[in-house]
Amino acid sequence: MIRSLLAGVLYAFASFVTMSGASAQTPSASVASGGAPLKVQTSWIGNSFGFGDGSWTQINITAIAVTPDGKVYTDSPWDESGAEAGIYKDGKMLGYANGTHGWGNGGGNAVALNHRYAFIAVTVGTERGHLVGKGVWPEKGHQWYGVTRRALAEPQRTAPFQPVANAADPRARLAASFLIVNDVASDTHSEVTGLAANDTMLYVASAATDRVDLYDPESMQRKSSFDVHQPGHLALGADGTLWVLTDILDGKPKLAHYSATGQKLDDTLPLPADSVPVDVAIDAQGRVLIADNGPRQQVLFFTKQGGRYAASGTLGERGGIFSGVAGRPGPQRFNGLTAVGADARGNVYVASNGLGPNFAPAGTSLGAGLGATLESYAPDGKRLWNVEGLLFVDGAWIDPARPNSVYTGNKRFELDLSKPAGQQWTYAGFLSNRFKYPEDPVFHVDQWPGLPIARQLKGRTILYLTDMYSDHLKIYRFDAARDGETAIPSGYIAGRGLRDVNAIPDAPPGGDWMWRDTNGNGRFEADEFARNSSGTRLIGGWGWWVDTAGDIWHTVDAKGIYRFHFGGFDKAGNPVYSYDDMKSYPLPAPFNQVHRAVYDASTDSLYATGYTDDAPYQKPQWKEVGRVLVRYDKWSSGRPDARYTVKLPWDTNAKPLVTIIGVTVEGQYVFAVEPAGIVHVFDKQRGNEVGVIKPGPEVGGASGWVDVANGISAARRSDGEYLVFVEEDARGKVMMYRWKPA
Repeated sequence: MIRSLLAGVLYAFASFVTMSGASAQTPSASVASGGAPLKVQTSWIGNSFGFGDGSWTQINITAIAVTPDGKVYTDSPWDESGAEAGIYKDGKMLGYANGTHGWGNGGGNAVALNHRYAFIAVTVGTERGHLVGKGVWPEKGHQWYGVTRRALAEPQRTAPFQPVANAADPRARLAASFLIVNDVASDTHSEVTGLAANDTMLYVASAATDRVDLYDPESMQRKSSFDVHQPGHLALGADGTLWVLTDILDGKPKLAHYSATGQKLDDTLPLPADSVPVDVAIDAQGRVLIADNGPRQQVLFFTKQGGRYAASGTLGERGGIFSGVAGRPGPQRFNGLTAVGADARGNVYVASNGLGPNFAPAGTSLGAGLGATLESYAPDGKRLWNVEGLLFVDGAWIDPARPNSVYTGNKRFELDLSKPAGQQWTYAGFLSNRFKYPEDPVFHVDQWPGLPIARQLKGRTILYLTDMYSDHLKIYRFDAARDGETAIPSGYIAGRGLRDVNAIPDAPPGGDWMWRDTNGNGRFEADEFARNSSGTRLIGGWGWWVDTAGDIWHTVDAKGIYRFHFGGFDKAGNPVYSYDDMKSYPLPAPFNQVHRAVYDASTDSLYATGYTDDAPYQKPQWKEVGRVLVRYDKWSSGRPDARYTVKLPWDTNAKPLVTIIGVTVEGQYVFAVEPAGIVHVFDKQRGNEVGVIKPGPEVGGASGWVDVANGISAARRSDGEYLVFVEEDARGKVMMYRWKPA
């Protein structure tokens, strides 16, 4: 029945597009050009630093080491702008180690210090065989995991311990300062998972090889090794003994105590049964500190009493960010602990990334998309400072119920626009609760939460998230009385049947299905899935849009435009969508592919972008919206009128590449953003370009690449000012431009 119905719709629409104003008339055409810069204030959300002075907080922290005077050295597998190994003190970013990003280099999950050096776990590869140089890069098909040694006072300066092949070549100097611990096939994970050091010994843990190696920190020659099952982070005591996290790949880490030479000692710590130790440190008093990433979300203190260790205190609210009002951040409300350390004054330092460390062979940590936080606490528990790098591959959308509230992929921020640029945001909510809703696809489906669209439907706020590659759509509901800030998994429209989508429990194979949480428990269950019954596979395509009435619009390249009607709410509070209540539209003239469709319900207008015979698809930028924008009026009438056509900026020979990667409609304007972050503003009534928005001095005049299909949104405030949000891929934030038309 549904197949014949869709066939009739396709036939009817094909008839009217050949006769109606969509093609019979010749709409006005204009070519977008480099318009005059608009007067805007540049601001941002989600990062403690905006890069105006060259500083930013890295997007993930999985290990820290602290000097006696409180300087914190970090490590992580990835930071988009190369700050995998950052240095912080007193709430300021002092710099980063460099040489851990690009040209085959990557970060890691461990860092240690002695009085002379910083030892940082890193990786070195060949960029799929493109990098060749004996002693500088591995052989083709191989990957090196090891330790880079840096001067403690100046970590960007390498500290070679072997001959430098070419002193003028910075890569050769990196190689001369790099200790190869594991040389393995490029598809094998054999990371350095723990480091500890003093002036006479460097300890290097490798979970994949079940060993801890001992090196001379000056010559970097291996002295000995001892066996430990899956060793992770290490802590070296003043007495020379070594605390070792073990079993870290099995998902149930433990703690063991060893002598300086590797004999296992018979003492241990009385860890709670449900604890998940992810890091260990020793403070100036000799106490052992454990970062517990289990349900407690606390730092646990243990003191030696009568020859044995006993629990002697905690830091952090029990339950962390999920206690009390779930998802509300604040001092001592930890979220995904990864590392702990202490200085000589008794101050404690805690790093978190929204999830915790992930040493499993599956790949890099999801924490790179959930946000990094580094905090310092005085001995009395008062927070001294914190820095945050909370966003990556993320956009922002104004909360439709609260004009000073902003949603991102899995966070909420509050705005105070009376403050200076960069100080206008406050982190207000973490939306993902892995303890209550462990099957939330944020944690399983893709490496980043997704790009938000928030709508208020019948008095309820619903959050929709597209992913980086526009493969699927996640839907969330809220219940503040029961779940605080948590976004509850509510619905899902799946695209391709790839690894990520197939990771969803009980999902039908092959993708192209829909799920709704009919019993309201936030889990995926077999009887809650519906396969696509339309007869047309609806996978692929780049365009997702949710209009103010709650209808979902999806473009599938040359196949057409699809509209899922909002069918109200079910008894669990989920918005209802179905394949039986979906409308299909063929490509409107003049398009041969449509990549975006933005519907304005207030005027019954559709803004479509894509390619035509005169402006065909080419391959250089696969996420682009297309080369042409057309506004169609009276879209729902069955005979839409093409009001105007705009040829969008497009120059594949330019550096950086000029094309449009995201488009949105708000108020009186159409906003379109280039991959390099330049925003073109068009009058939505006539299609003429009003001007462009570029990043200002507040962010160093720089924007990272817009690397997603829905990386721009806008909101018109009651006083006529527009807030324009743009994904900023480089430095852990979202751009926020404030523009008030004259």
